[in-house]
Amino acid sequence: MINVTKSFLPPIEEYKQILDGICQRAHLTNHGPLVNDLEQKLKKYLDVPHFYFLNNGTIAIQIAIKALELKGEIITTSFSYVTKLHQ
Repeated sequence: MINVTKSFLPPIEEYKQILDGICQRAHLTNHGPLVNDLEQKLKKYLDVPHFYFLNNGTIAIQIAIKALELKGEIITTSFSYVTKLHQ
């Protein structure tokens, strides 16, 4: 029987070393070693030249705007954070 209401949690012993390293570094995001490792593995698996984790959609939109060299007024979703691009 597959219990669909109970969360699957791996045995803590298997992840103790990883968790200890996270706690010692106190580096959870923004180019931490685990984030960088996962980015590189996904980049290779997906066979793409660029792959980045971003902390929100606004940053993703800003990167796309800069990459496409868009200028002037840009209309986007109303569910975006209002911000000014630094150029």
